Amino acid sequence: MSSKSDRPIKANIFAAGAVLWRKSPTNPYEIEIGLIHRPRYDDWSFPKGKLDPGETPVVAALREVEEETGHRVQLGRHVTRVAYEIPGHRKRKRVDYWAAEARGGEFVPNNEVDELRWLAPDDVPGALSYSVDLKVMRRFISVPADTTTVLVVRHAKAGSRARYTGPDPERPLDKHGRAQALALSPVLQAFGATEIHAADRVRCVQTVEPLADALGVDIGLEPALTEEAYTEDPARARALVRKIAARGGVQVICTQGLVIPDLLQWWAQRDGIALPPARNRKGSIWVLSLSGGKLVDANHIDSALPDL
Repeated sequence: MSSKSDRPIKANIFAAGAVLWRKSPTNPYEIEIGLIHRPRYDDWSFPKGKLDPGETPVVAALREVEEETGHRVQLGRHVTRVAYEIPGHRKRKRVDYWAAEARGGEFVPNNEVDELRWLAPDDVPGALSYSVDLKVMRRFISVPADTTTVLVVRHAKAGSRARYTGPDPERPLDKHGRAQALALSPVLQAFGATEIHAADRVRCVQTVEPLADALGVDIGLEPALTEEAYTEDPARARALVRKIAARGGVQVICTQGLVIPDLLQWWAQRDGIALPPARNRKGSIWVLSLSGGKLVDANHIDSALPDL
């Protein structure tokens, strides 16, 4: 029988970070990767840091990158999740990394980071101090950096269909659903949301209303994306979603639970990628990454609410 000290250590420190990138100032067809130097450890790595209480990994990644590098960023695809033991401690850290495009700002040396260095991708592996970061870099370069993001959201909780006495299309969010809708807004903004579409159901519209208010944009109603319309004519709905994706910017599409799994499975099979496991809960998000109009990566965020 193994002793307690021999058992695997579950992650008990949670962090988030990013592979910070920008288009090369000298060649718009090439990119550069930003690495930070921490004088405390005398190491070179990707920006990252621990989650604050009540913070989600997405929001933490955005915050940590700006705090450590001075750059405002737009998150893209989820690159990978790594876990490793902390030397000298019986603790294990889990870190989620996203691709993050620099969108402005300026590095200023601070207490944690004294240098930000921009390198060509081929020069990054030789500069990194830790082998675990090599895995992150390999995953990052496996897909083009400059992808288009589409965010597909399942509407938040709206109580029981059986208990609601009015027409089902008018069923509103319940108390928990309204909290989910508020939590969704900063997460969707972290990915640079620009336009919003919702199936023609009150609960779908209400789910993205906090985001619409924050961005100051209207919500486009999409009757073809209701469950009933999708069941009747899935080809029409699929064509509509691809048309929305081709509009540019970062499109947010809020629809219903019976639409999303079939839509995503069709899209993934069409473009030859595998979807990660997902429970497709209410208030969850699919982050879809496209390159040249083709789906190249998909990541599922189970909930925008922080773990308490």
